[in-house]
Amino acid sequence: MQRHHKILIVGGGTGGITVAARLARALKAPDIAILEPSDRHYYQPLWTLVGGGAATKESTLRREADVIPPGATWIRDSAVEFLPEQSVVKTAGGHSLHYDYLVVAPGIQLDWAKVEGLPAALGRDGVCSNYSYDTVDSTWRFLREMRRGRAIFTTPNTPVKCGGAPQKIMWLAEHHFRRAGVRGAVEVVFASAGAKMFAVKKYGDVLDRLVRERDVVTRFHHNLVAVRPQSREAVFVRSEPGSRPEEVVMNYELLHVTPPMSAPDFIKRSALADGAGWVEVDKQTLQHRRFPNVYGLGDASSLPTSKTGAAIRKQAPVLVTNLLAQMSGQPASAVYDGYTSCPLVTGYGRLILAEFDYAGKPCETFPFDQSKERRSMYLLKKYALPQMYWHGMLRGRA
Repeated sequence: MQRHHKILIVGGGTGGITVAARLARALKAPDIAILEPSDRHYYQPLWTLVGGGAATKESTLRREADVIPPGATWIRDSAVEFLPEQSVVKTAGGHSLHYDYLVVAPGIQLDWAKVEGLPAALGRDGVCSNYSYDTVDSTWRFLREMRRGRAIFTTPNTPVKCGGAPQKIMWLAEHHFRRAGVRGAVEVVFASAGAKMFAVKKYGDVLDRLVRERDVVTRFHHNLVAVRPQSREAVFVRSEPGSRPEEVVMNYELLHVTPPMSAPDFIKRSALADGAGWVEVDKQTLQHRRFPNVYGLGDASSLPTSKTGAAIRKQAPVLVTNLLAQMSGQPASAVYDGYTSCPLVTGYGRLILAEFDYAGKPCETFPFDQSKERRSMYLLKKYALPQMYWHGMLRGRA
């Protein structure tokens, strides 16, 4: 079957719905289709608190049908092939969707199987991850059960959604162990393929201090490659600059895994992808570099900034402004400066609100030093930001 839409949006997650809502509000007679296979929509930033026992996972879930904006048509199917020269997207259901303009926002792919033994181990024998709705409950269960031993929290050598999330659950766990009176018997290890706690110096300096004060063991340049659940061993490859890579094996009682991530496979193999597999867009206008009627935003895009919902909140109005300008024959006028935000939970009732741009320059919203831990910012994350998401962003109002 063939069908045509003025605007086709691939992906019904944060980016796709936010753009669709803004376009629907701006156009008098919108002809917008959203291609999305899932009937569920998640507010994933709250999964950190779910894993720490401070929120319920059910509160992060809505029906996809309930977030589709008025004026948009939901096509419950998935993209399998892009033919940008013909302005066509082919779907798994055998449909050919023709468009005048295409917005690509399918999100990021979780590559669980790239860590040997991980898929079968998840949710069992101390192996957990906040990056899945189905496994996030196990994080809190294993934290509650732990009385002694080593708790390891990993970060892979790939981009991930919300780059600070792997350490947020580590800080919550460390705080929980103190409150439970077992911290002296638990070794907390942050094993990261990266080189530091946080790339932006202002916030990284504070996190380095907290590492020292709270006796967290850091193992940088350590990339998790395998899990051996029978012996409770995590296998890493340590790749320090100037040194030959070597295997490092660590025993664990609890292992929280942030899986490797990449652009979805159907993006990687498409003409829209750059050399690394991401949707190749201009970092300021969000227009595709080779196909002018194609735009992209969010986690699957090549934008060189942290992959967060806060980034999408700033990307969406830029994309919509420039798309509407193109539709009316005008040049692109809106510019995205790389703004992103990472609410760094550093314990229960503690949060550092990191906000910065492409250059790593802090772009703080509030009239105080956001690098300090604050209860007010923790409450912002737990209560205010979810409301802003459901009732602001997804309705094209924030």
